[in-house]
Formats: sequence, structure tokens, C-alpha cells
Amino acid sequence: MTQIPQDRSIDSILALAFDDYKFISQRCQRYQTDIFQTRLLFKKTICLRGEEAAKVFYDPEKFIRKNAAPKRVQKTLFGEGGVQGMDGDPHRHRKQMFMSLMSDENIQQLADLLDQQWKAYAKKWSTMDKVVFFKEARAVFCRAVCTWAGVTLPESQVKQKTEDLGAMIDASGAVGLKHWRGRLSRQRTEKWIEGIIEQIRNNRLEIPQESAAYIIANHRDLEGELLDIHTAAVELINILRPTVAIARYATFAALALHEHPQCRQKMHDGGEEYCEWFVQEVRRFYPFFPFAAAIVNHDFDWHGYHFTQGTRVLLDLYGTNHDPQLWSNPEDFYPERFRDWNENRFNLIPQGGGDYYINHRCPGEWITIALMKVTLNFLTQSLKYDVPEQNLEISLSKMPTIPKSGFVISNIVAPN
Repeated sequence: MTQIPQDRSIDSILALAFDDYKFISQRCQRYQTDIFQTRLLFKKTICLRGEEAAKVFYDPEKFIRKNAAPKRVQKTLFGEGGVQGMDGDPHRHRKQMFMSLMSDENIQQLADLLDQQWKAYAKKWSTMDKVVFFKEARAVFCRAVCTWAGVTLPESQVKQKTEDLGAMIDASGAVGLKHWRGRLSRQRTEKWIEGIIEQIRNNRLEIPQESAAYIIANHRDLEGELLDIHTAAVELINILRPTVAIARYATFAALALHEHPQCRQKMHDGGEEYCEWFVQEVRRFYPFFPFAAAIVNHDFDWHGYHFTQGTRVLLDLYGTNHDPQLWSNPEDFYPERFRDWNENRFNLIPQGGGDYYINHRCPGEWITIALMKVTLNFLTQSLKYDVPEQNLEISLSKMPTIPKSGFVISNIVAPN
């Protein structure tokens, strides 16, 4: 049996905090391997990178997700009791609830709502000297997904609800004040959504039966019981929060158009096909979440290495998407690389890998792609704007990250 390479640090938690996105890949390069062992908060942790690593990581027999995410992440980003921490038949049953929402018709409905919001916001922007695109994009996505999901969002509450959903995302890798702000935001949001679930169950709120809020409020577990109010709220937030998170990808897409202006013409000439390549390249190239966590379910051997039950394992999402063994010139932004891509489930993994129904792969990935296409069409076909001088640096030591300026645009001309 081959010994897993050992990181030399006594504990790597500080190194992880200062180099979120490249922590794993830098050490893989240092030790000339795609696997190494370290300690995080004095707990043994195995780190993996690459396509083969993703295949084993998403094997539900070998790994489980229960208790894999730190409590601080559950209390901000995921919530407690949600699908991310489930395994086996209960996970597959709960996942089916989300997958039932991913019909072409439903996704198109959400895409149309987003398009309406972009155009409405553009008219407001045309009266302003400049706007911070990322901040505005969050509100655009929040309004669209709440309408789509059947969640009542009074105009007076749009700003607060958008900020709360955003704060949960921002707190995912934070400590100190930002972490506590994220916890408070989750508490407020859960209380709000719990009230909506109760209204639906008591027939005091009439919403379409195909809406996410209705389906989740009436979902029953394997024992035939309704989800408790808190869990139902957590799962409905698991629709709202990830959709608001797409505002990051939307901002990265706007940045890519700015830094690679030749892509605008290619978007026009290449139509839907090039748009698809561009979206996938944005998802591959730009940093979203750095890694995913799991726990070894039982002892097993893989590629000559031994994995012990109960060991925490991190899969390098960002590093796999930038792995030179998988991607030619991975640090170059090049949408055409997807011309011959075989739609591999384990080499492009910004939102997880494997099968949507069985594995812990984000069920909203199709929504992400569809909404990014709407956004790109809006930015290239409808909106006219300038990009003033600003700090567009993207820090890889901050998770989740975004261009430092938030991507400011000015001299905005709205579509007619």
C-alpha cells in the first residue's frame, strides 16, 4: 500500500484561509501528486484533485455528506437539515423533489422572468451615473427567483431580503463579523420562509401547484410525513440562495466580455452554440467555490492509497477545473475549448460532479446555464454601457470572491 503524501505543516488552517482557491492545487504541484494528507483544525484531512478523484469522491458507497460541512457553514450557507447533508435513500428521495422543478418549461419560465427583470433594471440604470453590476445583479436574480418560486416579496423588502441571501453566501468562508452577519441573515430568512410555508399549508396563500414553494411545502419524506417547518424552509432557501449566487457568474460573464472583447463578435456570429461554450468557460475559468467536503463511509483502497472510515476528504473543485492534465492552457480564457468537449461529468465540476439524481451535484446547474445565457444576451444584444477605470482584481484568498470593484458600469443605455 502506498503512503499518502503528507503536508509538512502542523496544521494548515491558516494556509487555507489565506489561499482558499489554490490551497489544494499548489500542494498537489509541490508534492507532484493529486492526493495529499494534511491537518485542518488538528483533524486529519485528505485532499484530492482531478477527474479520477472526482469519480471516487462522488461514489455514494464510499463517501457520505452527513457532518462533512463544518457547523459554521451549515449555520450560514447551507442551513441545518438540508439535502446537502443527507445520504442514501433519504438523499435520493429529497433530491427528486428538487429535480422535479427542473423541467424545460419551468426553467424557461424562470429565464423569462429574469429577462424581464434585467430590462426593468436597465431603465433605472439609464438614469444613474454608474452602477455596481454585482450588487444590482443580486437584486435582479432575487426578484426573478422569488416570483418563480411562489415566494411573496413585497417591494419594501427587496433590498433586505437580497442582502440577507447574499450575506449567507458571503459568510460561507468568513470569520468574525461577516460570519455573524451571515448567521443573523439566515435566521431572519428562515423565519420569513417558515411563515410562507405555514401560509401555504394553512391555505392562506394561494400559489401555483407547480411552484417550488408549493412543492416543498407539501413534500413528504420516505415515511410519508411532511417536512417539519424549519426543514421545509431550509430547502426552499436552497432554491432562492443558489439562484441569487448566480449573480457572481453573471458578473464574471460581464468581466469576461470586457477583458475579451473579441468574444462579443463571436457571440453574434456563433449564436447559441458559442454562447454555450462561453457560459461553460466562465464556469470553468472563474472561481466559484474552491472545494467540496465528504466523509469516508467505510475503509477502502483507491489507486494504492488507503482511506479510513471517518476521515474528512476535500475535493478541489477550482483546481480540477484548472488542472493542466485535463485542460490545455487552463489559465487562458478560451470558450472554443468546449467545441469538442464530451460533457464529462467529472472534469467540469464548478457545481459538483456525477449524476444529478444520485450524487451531490447541484440540481440547479441547468438553471445556472440557462440564466447565464439570458444574461449574456442582455449584455451583448440589449444593453449598451461603458466600463470606467476601476479595480477588477479577483482575490483567490477570499471565498467566495468577486472583482474588487463589483464591476462598475456607466453611461448606460437601456433597450427600447
